[in-house]
Amino acid sequence: MRAEKLSISLPPESIRLIDAYRTSHAIRSRSQVIEHALRKLREDELEAAYREASADESDWDATAGDGLAHETW
Repeated sequence: MRAEKLSISLPPESIRLIDAYRTSHAIRSRSQVIEHALRKLREDELEAAYREASADESDWDATAGDGLAHETW
């Protein structure tokens, strides 16, 4: 994976959290902890989008009643 170096500033409690997570999960670097956190954030956003889409049943009702009988599909 190609990586780009980035400099960020974080409060001391965030650094302690990163270091504690790295140690407890046997992760090699702070960068990998940040990458893990970003991947989790993306997953959470995607999950929320799916949840929102499934909650809007009016869209489902509009497409589910497309004229095909259950036997057809």
